[in-house]
Amino acid sequence: MLELNNVSKSYGNSVILKNVSIKIEDSEIVSILGSSGSGKTTLLNLILGLVKPNNGEIIYNGTNITDVSMKDRGFNIVFQDYSLFPNLNAYKNIIYGLKNYPDRSTSEEVDSLIELLDLKEHLNKKIDMLSGGQKQRVALARTLVMKPKILLLDEPLSALDGVIKESIKESIVNIAKKFNLTTIIVTHDPEEALTISDKVLIINNGNIEQFGTPGEIINNPASEFVNDFIIKQLTIKKNNIYKLFNEKE
Repeated sequence: MLELNNVSKSYGNSVILKNVSIKIEDSEIVSILGSSGSGKTTLLNLILGLVKPNNGEIIYNGTNITDVSMKDRGFNIVFQDYSLFPNLNAYKNIIYGLKNYPDRSTSEEVDSLIELLDLKEHLNKKIDMLSGGQKQRVALARTLVMKPKILLLDEPLSALDGVIKESIKESIVNIAKKFNLTTIIVTHDPEEALTISDKVLIINNGNIEQFGTPGEIINNPASEFVNDFIIKQLTIKKNNIYKLFNEKE
């Protein structure tokens, strides 16, 4: 379990997050949802260990990791721009991290991930020869071979659309469930958050507006902000979204 207890973050006089407290269960897919500047990326960076909170504690499986370095936390992130090495082919990108940790994944486990993410026919291609969806799958494979304790995804679908976007969403869910992997996704897209996650954390100006299942948020929005942010920005009909999450509950 990952717990944040009264976590706050400021830069000078600018308060980014205010007394954030949440509990994320093992194997859950949780989306951090909010508009630009809401504090969601800062929260992701706090969990990753890229920055430290001004106040509060971060607890993982009963251990206080607030002051533990990013390297020693064992969490891994897939960045929005993929951060792949353009001079290497897809396969060398996937196994890059294993150079320093050769025992982290066996060749059979690497092959299994490649098969799961449908990358076998693209392994010898340089990065600039891949589509956006293929790059995203390579980035996922590169992260997963390192066997992260928690998988963090920064706007993983923002550069994708249509069938490719749906395919990556399916891949993320399948991976999380197959490996019982706690997965935390930052997004600004309500539809994306509601259709991929077990729970959604909605942030507004550094405050938690609501943390609950998609069904709870759709059927019982905790504030006028949640109702407006979710319903007004959805790109599918309101009655269809209600039907979908009533069936999921």
